[in-house]
Amino acid sequence: TRSFTDPSVSMELLRAVLQPSINEEIRGIFNKYMKFFQTAAINVRDNVGEEVDPEQLIQETCRSCLEQAKLLFSDGRKVVPRLPHEQAVPKRARQMDEELSRRGSPVPKKRKGRPPGQSLSNDRGVSGMAPWKLKVSEPVKRDGPKWDPSRLTETTTFVLGSRANKALGMGGTRGRLYIKHPHLFKYAADPQDKHWLTEQQHMRAIGGKMAYLLIEEDIRDLAASEDYRDSVDLRLEELKPFIPPAWMTEKMQKYMETLRRGGEVPHPEGPPE
Repeated sequence: TRSFTDPSVSMELLRAVLQPSINEEIRGIFNKYMKFFQTAAINVRDNVGEEVDPEQLIQETCRSCLEQAKLLFSDGRKVVPRLPHEQAVPKRARQMDEELSRRGSPVPKKRKGRPPGQSLSNDRGVSGMAPWKLKVSEPVKRDGPKWDPSRLTETTTFVLGSRANKALGMGGTRGRLYIKHPHLFKYAADPQDKHWLTEQQHMRAIGGKMAYLLIEEDIRDLAASEDYRDSVDLRLEELKPFIPPAWMTEKMQKYMETLRRGGEVPHPEGPPE
């Protein structure tokens, strides 16, 4: 047990008391610049493809900013910051998280079921830091009747994501539908699914590109909402709904259940259709 007269212990206690106020000010600084991060991340996704996750890009940029800010308090040892292109994104994110955790950075770790408020009794260097309350970073809610796998039956009709984009007047921007409405259930067709879709002439052969299937009812609900119902660009005749075979519907049920429970699913490869 270390004595409370230990200078490092005394300073750590002071830090714990001040941390919530410091975190609030840090959040205010990031909020000031967040519009630039959001715009850039969405532009990257529009240009590169739907497989890009704007939230991940923004979180990584924020962490990188904090890493660079540490250099202001360097103890004189040379620190060589790593450039974004020097390693793969998932690996870099893990390494940064581990480093931030070791050094007591105020960036919060994601904890399921944890309320926004933090108490000093649980302080581990992140006390008082609530999750970023930004639209682009809010977790996607996967609950309620629309995320009940039992709604997918042998008579449920689906539409291609590319057709849904056109039907809602967003055909000119790849992936815009998924960015604007991340709560929608979308299923990435695998090679077996795409083979069936091509055979049934629901889509053309698209090689390595991704093809998403969405529930027709969800798209028609969007079309009837205030955001779209008065739009002159609505083209619901573009939907061309279809009923997939039972084996494909079963796969989509399992996929929905996995997402609803917060599980991880393999990310499909290839650019969007």
